Amino acid sequence: MSDEPKNSQEGKPQEGQIIAERRAKLTALREQAKAAGKPAFPNDYRRDVLATHLSAEYGDKPAEWFDANPPVRLHVAGRMMFQRIMGKASFAKLQDRTGQIQIFLQRDALGESYDAFKKYDVGDILAATGTLFKTKTGELSVRVEELRMLTKSLRPLPDKWHGMADVDTRYRQRYVDLIVNEQSRNVFYARTRILKYLRDFLDSMDFLEVETPMLQSIPGGAAARPFRTHHNALDMDMFLRIAPELFLKRLTVGGFERVYEINRNFRNEGVSTRHNPEFTMLELYVAYADYQDLIVMVERAMQGIADVVFGKRQFEYQGRPYDLDKPFTRLTVLEAVAAHTPGFDASRARDVAYLRELCTASGIKFRPSDGAGKLQIELFEKFAEHNFMDPTFVYAYPTEVSPLSRANDADPFLTDRFEFFVAGRELANGFSELNDAEDQAARFRAQVERKDAGDDEAMYYDADYVRALEYGMPPTAGLGVGIDRLVMFFTDAPSIRDVLLFPHMRPENL
Repeated sequence: MSDEPKNSQEGKPQEGQIIAERRAKLTALREQAKAAGKPAFPNDYRRDVLATHLSAEYGDKPAEWFDANPPVRLHVAGRMMFQRIMGKASFAKLQDRTGQIQIFLQRDALGESYDAFKKYDVGDILAATGTLFKTKTGELSVRVEELRMLTKSLRPLPDKWHGMADVDTRYRQRYVDLIVNEQSRNVFYARTRILKYLRDFLDSMDFLEVETPMLQSIPGGAAARPFRTHHNALDMDMFLRIAPELFLKRLTVGGFERVYEINRNFRNEGVSTRHNPEFTMLELYVAYADYQDLIVMVERAMQGIADVVFGKRQFEYQGRPYDLDKPFTRLTVLEAVAAHTPGFDASRARDVAYLRELCTASGIKFRPSDGAGKLQIELFEKFAEHNFMDPTFVYAYPTEVSPLSRANDADPFLTDRFEFFVAGRELANGFSELNDAEDQAARFRAQVERKDAGDDEAMYYDADYVRALEYGMPPTAGLGVGIDRLVMFFTDAPSIRDVLLFPHMRPENL
């Protein structure tokens, strides 16, 4: 009885005409409500059940059960997503946050309310009180005894059969996308569950969740270009943070030995399917641990999300299968560069002249001040990282590109740092922290030299952070996880905009 007829775009009124007609209906509704001494947009109705709860409790019961047992009387409410008028009886479907429930309306039972319903529009938010039953086709439904309009919708929803075909409109008008697109809603439900799992995972290990400043006088904690603003009262330039790292490590100095934050970072850089200027990071620090402990933690967390949130370890991302049950791959940066860079001679991996020749031949731009470590990473980013489809830990990053990481005891050219890749994308970055105040000061000075030479992403010198290290920070490991990219993988989302409720977009008039 709820089969929905296919709609045609032919002869369909223009949106402006539809809005004008709905405004006229609202005007009439206001007049009726005023005459009755009631508000046109009431707020006194309270539903007592949701669609999926009804389905879970009564969905498998036969139609005869409802006749043989006392009536199940209930109050439902939601947005009308479908309307089928059939003379003396009609059907509609109301959508709440969990799903849809069908309502059955009869002229004999509702009287004037039934005539009013015939003028309602798809998109209106309604409240219905009645009893539960099953139709001849076996669909759980509410036989309506009382119907109320709660909110009049002035704009038409996208056509049911065509949806929001324009991706740009979906991002700009996320509120409409969420109404009509169950898949979009499920992505954001999954995002919330992933975040809850990560908090539970860390809380179970005695981590403390904290908040650190978004607005900073010195941006630090990552190699990135910051957003700059001005504080009028203090008459000073400030920056939206690019990372919470240096503040979290100050807390480690202060004795918070296991600390984490899940919050926004801001980087004044490009926009793409993988990048948004505002994004969410999980960053954590654990004392008396090193980067290898973090590798184990990341693998456990990935498998935990798979088990607890999704109930499986086999996934498909953009048509390719992934098995999180298999051991994750581990290799060094040098091994990755050697495996994927055409003609690379690993015996000359620290020969600056050789690396410059190779970069030039490969069309890679570099600065005269770039050393062997930076040139290696340029080759790695061009030739290697996009190949890491299955979960892969790449470790032993050059010290030159890791100004906050602890140098490897056996080879100071390298640091005890890793990055974690899935589907050719970096999802996490972790390392044993540099806790030598004098070494950190020297690295900050080297970063300042790079900035003076034109590197906009080089770090500033943070004297207060050096002072904090001078009080002594215990051996510590730190990890940053890109939440948006993590959600992209688990929800099979091709673009970061698909996992952000309100991604950054150019204004519509530009």
